[in-house]
This record gives sequence, structure tokens and C-alpha cells, in this order.
Amino acid sequence: MQRGEVWWADLPSPMGRRPVLLLSRNEAYEVRNAITVAQITTTIRNIPVEVKLGSKDGLPKKCVVNLDTIATIKKNLVTEKIVMLSKSKIIQVDAAVKFVLSLS
Repeated sequence: MQRGEVWWADLPSPMGRRPVLLLSRNEAYEVRNAITVAQITTTIRNIPVEVKLGSKDGLPKKCVVNLDTIATIKKNLVTEKIVMLSKSKIIQVDAAVKFVLSLS
């Protein structure tokens, strides 16, 4: 597991199985039982807290990482790697996180 990877996660109802973006620092994945993620959704609102993804990013349809939905979940809920995002997408994610947390 690495920061910037997209994985399938089996989240509690009503969310269910959905892709998430791993946000925790890389060192945390080997030692922690809980990790920080952001949900990926096909509901696109075109707002600054979203980073657009699609087929060029290795995902089957247009979607967004919604950084308004940052959550800490149990690591064992994350089940299958989908793709690692490009550095340029991770930079966009970092900018959206800064916006969400009023760090910029």
C-alpha cells in the first residue's frame, strides 16, 4: 500500500463497496490498523474539493476523488488495488486537501 493508490474498500452500509484513494503517509501502512482515505464517486459537482479522474487515470468511468469525505477506516476494509495515480494527480489531490482544511 502507498499514498496515491486507488483501492476497492468494503465500507459500512449504505456506502458498500467503492473505490477509495489512500491518503496516509507511506510509513503508516505497515504499522497502523487504521488508514486515511478519500472516497471516489461518479457524482461530479465541479467544486474545488474534487479531483477529476477517468480512463486516462486507470479508472473505468469519469469520477472524482471527493476530498470532503476524508475518513479514517480499518485497513482490512481495503481489499484490492486498482491503480496508482500519477504525480500530477497527486499534486492536485494535495491542493484539494489544503483547500478542504484551509491550509492554503
